[in-house]
Amino acid sequence: MDNSLLVSLSQQLAAYRAMDVIANNLANASTPGFKREAAKFEEYITSMRPAEDQTGTQTVSFVKDAGIVRDVSQGNIQRTGAMYDIAISGKGYFAVQTPAGIRYTRDGHFGLDANGQIVTTDGHALQGDGGAITITPDDGDIVIAPDGTLSGKTGQLAKIRIVDFADAATGMTKEGGNLYSTDQAAIVPTATSLRQGMLESSNVQPVIEISRMIEVMRSYEATATLSKSHEDLKRQAIEKLGRMPS
Repeated sequence: MDNSLLVSLSQQLAAYRAMDVIANNLANASTPGFKREAAKFEEYITSMRPAEDQTGTQTVSFVKDAGIVRDVSQGNIQRTGAMYDIAISGKGYFAVQTPAGIRYTRDGHFGLDANGQIVTTDGHALQGDGGAITITPDDGDIVIAPDGTLSGKTGQLAKIRIVDFADAATGMTKEGGNLYSTDQAAIVPTATSLRQGMLESSNVQPVIEISRMIEVMRSYEATATLSKSHEDLKRQAIEKLGRMPS
């Protein structure tokens, strides 16, 4: 295959990947605690054998998918008034227990399950410093202090575990359900506070994402047009050669 077509194909695959990431951002624009993502690409330079109209080894530049970069900036905090809605103001993640182990999230939309444990919408137990947090009817209304301490009628009940990581932007793996996993050692975040009765909204800005989508579409179309023009030239040349007398 012609080198120019290979380069065009790499760019089209990159555009497809970027479009997939943008679409996921838009789909989660209203998901509490969701963090915007962007596809990261690098230039990959290699040497290839020359095409039919070239001589000598050719240096060719391709587009290489280098993974995903996550924007971990703070989303807007909105009041809900729900007792177990908790927003993190600053850095950090909630730790929750899942069947696959401890996972991390910024989604603070919690509730109580049948056993009185504070859980996510998928039933994963929110972790305190001593494990899962259980609320009993005798505890009454729960007050959550900025440092994560839960108190009720019976006194102090638990303290919500908030952790952070050295590389939250690229070192955490998304696992679905607004959950992340990582092999990094957890650290205690500083300048972080919890706000009860509130939720952190997604930091996705739909207008910017749509603008980026249009930009990627135009880039894809330009590359597709260039590839088609190249193929048309080759086809015309073959047709002209075929009409020449032998």
